[in-house]
Amino acid sequence: MQEGSFIWSHLEKQHRTVGRWIDWVWLMILLLAAVLLFSINLGGLPLRDWDEGTVAQVAREIWHAPAGSMHWLYPTLGGEPYHNKPPLMHLLIAWAYSLGGENELTTRLPGAILTATSVPLLYCIAREIFRQRWAAIYSALIYLTMLPVVRHGRLAMLDGAMVSFLMVMMLCVLRSRRDLRYCLGVGISFGLICLTQGLLGVLLGAIAIVFLFWDTPRLLTCYYLWIAIFIGILPVATWYSAQLIHYGYTFAQVGLVNPSLGRIGSFVEGNPEPPWYYVIELFKYTWPWLLFLPQTIRLTWENRNLSWAKLVMAWSGVYLLVISFMITKVPWYLFPIYPSLALAFGIQLSDTENSPLLSSYPRAWVAGLAILAVAASAGSIYFSWGTTPKTDLQLIFVAVALTMTLAAILAERGDGQFLKILFWGSYISLLLLMKSNYWVWELSEAYPVKPVAAMIVRANPATRKIYTSFPYHRPSLDFYSDRTIIPASVGELEYYWHYNGQPYFLLHASAFNNLELESMKLVDEAEGWKLVTKDTNRL
Repeated sequence: MQEGSFIWSHLEKQHRTVGRWIDWVWLMILLLAAVLLFSINLGGLPLRDWDEGTVAQVAREIWHAPAGSMHWLYPTLGGEPYHNKPPLMHLLIAWAYSLGGENELTTRLPGAILTATSVPLLYCIAREIFRQRWAAIYSALIYLTMLPVVRHGRLAMLDGAMVSFLMVMMLCVLRSRRDLRYCLGVGISFGLICLTQGLLGVLLGAIAIVFLFWDTPRLLTCYYLWIAIFIGILPVATWYSAQLIHYGYTFAQVGLVNPSLGRIGSFVEGNPEPPWYYVIELFKYTWPWLLFLPQTIRLTWENRNLSWAKLVMAWSGVYLLVISFMITKVPWYLFPIYPSLALAFGIQLSDTENSPLLSSYPRAWVAGLAILAVAASAGSIYFSWGTTPKTDLQLIFVAVALTMTLAAILAERGDGQFLKILFWGSYISLLLLMKSNYWVWELSEAYPVKPVAAMIVRANPATRKIYTSFPYHRPSLDFYSDRTIIPASVGELEYYWHYNGQPYFLLHASAFNNLELESMKLVDEAEGWKLVTKDTNRL
């Protein structure tokens, strides 16, 4: 009996060693695939407006600040205090600037690398909650090949880093159920989330609490967990206290109430976007994986007493419900929900593949793949028309069409290889998209900023503020021109012209012709935009 027990113990240890080795191989494969997809052509396109331009400008001002100026603690934007978010990601980008200079690559690289690490982290989470390794593999591959994950993870934004820290927190939450030492990881990662996205991190922390209350309530009575959370939020509390002491009431209103609590606590009165806005966003950009949603919802509900189903429902349900009633609605607020969806889709595909009773795949899957193939083929044909065909987009849509066609044929035959084709084809299609000049498609919504910014830099106006006839603010233009470009109406432009000593205006050709300004001097022009000022010799 003792000898048998010894032999069984030896075989069990050997099996665990082999299993850990296989996990490490998959972790390395997933990390390398993610780094390639998230870093290829990263600096090939200009920064887009809003988050990228703002984050880059704040990071540059931190990097250019004199030693001892405390800009790292009290960041600025255009010389004015920046209260919107804590500066963790801005500090990382400023550090990248110190190593590689100011450019698109160094601006986007810190966030892209952090987001790439979230792919193997999701594999680790899946290994904690699923018995089958293939469920973890499928979950990580689905997450890796989701278009919004790749696109927003590559941009110089805060959300990719926030989701990576969220993954660490969830992994530590799961492991702390059997080893309380991981509670420290819960607290530290929660603190990093808050140092990245501010008080919005409280919502993500609440998701973890809801899951533990449902799945492992005993852990909520453990003082180790709350001590760890206190340790994690100590730097956050220190930063917010420093801002309150330094800026006082201004920071309390702008930095606390408006960007954070206002977004979470305010409901949709006066909001132009309906509460189902994010549901529509999911239906727009989560293909082809959305084909498996009906079966996934049923499987999750049927297994609602299991930990993985509780995690998916708490993660997806709580987060989606709260952001649906925020005033501010932008597509990248959905980023934290994609890991939970990938987990649910991964277990569904693994369960379907291992089901002995399944002789063929659902007809809806085959029909959906066929429809996607037809739509991609139509897209390829559409972009082949015109005097200058867009060959990059043609190739991307051809890759998607071939992937969906082969997957539909194999699924129709009941061949499980259709999943491998779907993963490989989706990865290659995304790789082609990221290698092209179309992955930041928002750049086509307005005039190109780099030529106009180069014109402003070349003219080197003495003032740091330039007024423009363009209807809205473009942070990317501020970054590239190293000036603050302020939108102004016709009346405001006329006022500034008369009452400012030496104003500089950035005017479109139509506004240049319509404005009747005395003693106007053309400084330079580019892309239909003219930089003008007063001609003092004619006054």
